[in-house]
Amino acid sequence: MGSRLKAKIKPEVLHWARETAGYSVASAASALKIKQEVLGGWEAGDDAPSIPKLRQLAELYKRPLAVLYLPKPPMKFMPMRDFRRLPGTAMPVVPPSIIIEERRARQRRELAIELAADLGDTVPEFTLVASLDEDPELVGARLREQLGVTTQKQRGWRDAEGREALRAWIELIEAKGVLVFQSDKFTSEDASGFAIWEPVAPAIVIARKSTPPRRRTFSLLHELAHLLVRASGLSDLEIEGDARRPPEEQRIEVFCNAVAAATLIPRDDLLAQQVVKVHPQDVAEWTDMELVELAKSYGVSQEAILRRLMTFRRTTVRFYQATRQRYFEEWVKFRERQKALPKEKGIPRNMPQEALSTLGRPLVRMLLERYHQDRLSLSEVAGYLGLKVKHIGKVRRPPNFE
Repeated sequence: MGSRLKAKIKPEVLHWARETAGYSVASAASALKIKQEVLGGWEAGDDAPSIPKLRQLAELYKRPLAVLYLPKPPMKFMPMRDFRRLPGTAMPVVPPSIIIEERRARQRRELAIELAADLGDTVPEFTLVASLDEDPELVGARLREQLGVTTQKQRGWRDAEGREALRAWIELIEAKGVLVFQSDKFTSEDASGFAIWEPVAPAIVIARKSTPPRRRTFSLLHELAHLLVRASGLSDLEIEGDARRPPEEQRIEVFCNAVAAATLIPRDDLLAQQVVKVHPQDVAEWTDMELVELAKSYGVSQEAILRRLMTFRRTTVRFYQATRQRYFEEWVKFRERQKALPKEKGIPRNMPQEALSTLGRPLVRMLLERYHQDRLSLSEVAGYLGLKVKHIGKVRRPPNFE
């Protein structure tokens, strides 16, 4: 049998495609089930992949096949340098899942701007701003006022899992011109989320997969704080910063966490809570029941509440760190139990709601408007939303859509 036809591609384009997808030669070769030397030879120009193998490369790197036939690598944005993970995990490089999801977020942002222009809508500039030199408590109070959040309104978002609070915060932030996407393509073990700063239509992406709503809410406000200081970045919820990183980056992360905490859990309101008022000030320990009750009031995690109590010297660093470690270990065990369970069949997914969560209401709304104006077909809208045509009707009038 004759040898397969080789693809006529530029080796530097293959090198670019791999690097911008976040793969090392070793990891890409492993995914393709070929030797590292083979992939290295393609990128060095000593050999070339077959056309079927080139298709596999395009799929792995999440690039259209035509891109790999370009005469030279296109201009590219630099991956975000501010990458942080869950406490107790270590990852020296940004994984491909994050890099590819950032690329998707930028594409969705460009689509939103294009749709707005086509519909004759003006995309407003994002005007909320803060300085790292400001007191995070004051920034949090100002942000609540700018978003129109009162204590009474926040109490109305109370539910068992914190879903109502997450939905409400997202809608308020979207109303300020921010695109909010939720993703199942990476987990909080990789990163809690990331922010893409742009003067117009900045974007926030938060991890949805295996991430409780209350944790997502804190991630959302943390990323919003990144936008306030005009800083893109990938983050986790580590509080005190990472000594391995430059001081300025540590400063940004600590500031963003403090602003998120102050926005979600105002100092005076927390200290006025009956549970806090009756708790002896000389007793550092707090029961899980006390922390759960407070957490429900603000739609946040027990850890976030305990961290605020430590900030106001109502508990000790030792108790906070020990409890935080216990929560993390319990979460890891829970995840392991969940993974060990047999996958149940027949549980329907709410695909329309997932589409709204993934793309955000503003983008979904614009897609539907273009459909109603006969500028997009039903199949095109379904393609953008990642849905079957039969589900589009449910997206058009979902609960709480307006």
